[in-house]
Amino acid sequence: MRSRISTLSLSSLALAGAIVAVALFVGPVFARKSLAAKSSPQTDSKSAGKSSPAQAPAASGPIEKHVEDFLRKWYGWGPEFQLKIGPVKPSPAGDLYEVSVEVTAQGGSDTAIVYVTKDGHYMLRGDLQDLNGDPLGDTMRKLNLQGAPSKGPADAKIVLVEFGDLECPSCRQLDYVLRAVLPKYPQVRLVFKDFPLETIHPWAMGAAITGRCALQQSSDAFWKYHDAVYDNQDLISPENAYNKLLEFAVQAGGTEDKLKACIADPKTQELVRQSMAEGHALDVTSTPTTFVDGRRMVGPDQTLLEQYIQFDSAHPAP
Repeated sequence: MRSRISTLSLSSLALAGAIVAVALFVGPVFARKSLAAKSSPQTDSKSAGKSSPAQAPAASGPIEKHVEDFLRKWYGWGPEFQLKIGPVKPSPAGDLYEVSVEVTAQGGSDTAIVYVTKDGHYMLRGDLQDLNGDPLGDTMRKLNLQGAPSKGPADAKIVLVEFGDLECPSCRQLDYVLRAVLPKYPQVRLVFKDFPLETIHPWAMGAAITGRCALQQSSDAFWKYHDAVYDNQDLISPENAYNKLLEFAVQAGGTEDKLKACIADPKTQELVRQSMAEGHALDVTSTPTTFVDGRRMVGPDQTLLEQYIQFDSAHPAP
């Protein structure tokens, strides 16, 4: 489930999905201050200055201010929305600056990256891809699967890595999708990574910690606990979460005394936070976010999930 802010704000910045990026005309940073909310089909723009990617922007302040002014007007973000723009830094594409955007409101927050041409004339939102690189392989190499709960062949050629939150209703929907899909594809391995959204889900961290403790006892205990929490999500509240989660872990095969000791151990929460940090490093901002052999899939989209699995089954990596 997205943080509260994202459904109102930065989700709008994903203007082009995974195929094209729409360039938004913002006007030269140094030549004008008025905002032109005019879209352009252009996906790339050559700037007047062609400094190398290693060079830092000469005047990042005006770029940051111009981006903020434009985004506030375009999306109707008033003073109740706090924006942090920047830092401005060179992008892998030499003619663009990479600018981070963080917006916070209503107790939630979200982040995105936009790109601005070096003359400050155009901004675009999308993913820059090196056509000569291996972005899917690069993503998979950034994922640490050691010690994470998983099911499916250890040597599987198709690997799904889900960043999930046990309190998230959308994650529950994905779990139901996976229960229907995975039996059809025994060649697939599923790996679960903790990503509790603490700002909007009060018992999600506790659920992740208890899950880690169930995993310490056995993989089977973790997956039984995982499914039980999703099946009984509506019965869990901040007030009864500790007892309910412990109950589900015991029913899944865990030993109560060992579970309690593990839950109280600060090292267990640290394992969860390491998983969260890994998600943040991969720009995960909402749950569920699943990487299918490196492809990012947000939400419980069964059609897209099977499309990826079927493609990779027919076109195995060399």
